[in-house]
Amino acid sequence: MKKDNGLYWLLVTIVIFVIDIASKFFIIDKFSLFESVNLLPFFSITYVRNIGAAFSFFEGQREMLVAIALIISVVIMHMLYRNSCQKKLENFSLSLILGGALGNLFDRLYHGFVVDFLDVNFGSWHYPTFNVADCAICIGIGLFIFCNYKKPKQTTE
Repeated sequence: MKKDNGLYWLLVTIVIFVIDIASKFFIIDKFSLFESVNLLPFFSITYVRNIGAAFSFFEGQREMLVAIALIISVVIMHMLYRNSCQKKLENFSLSLILGGALGNLFDRLYHGFVVDFLDVNFGSWHYPTFNVADCAICIGIGLFIFCNYKKPKQTTE
């Protein structure tokens, strides 16, 4: 097995997965469906169920969403295996994405839906409710784009 790879970053994946699943079980245990607790004028904890993907796209397509999550997880694991351990930010970003994907995959397989509870709104504007896994995926994608599309260093000849 190749030892100088990004698989060591799977610890981040495990941490994200555990925090995500623990937070979702807490919400299920302590909140009734659609119950909401306002924490700040623009932020609430609200228990909702999402049977789709981001913004409820592909609603009711559980098998397809499970297949996509499995494929993405395998691709990311392969990328981590192939990456040098020196690509710290890229490996970190992939680990965040993987942890989030596995957290939402677990929900779909265990509950049949994804537990969302982080609720943000400003006045009449309301952002779709999300969870820790969604945060990890978004941050991971942003960091991955940054790593792969930043300006290359100029060399002089």
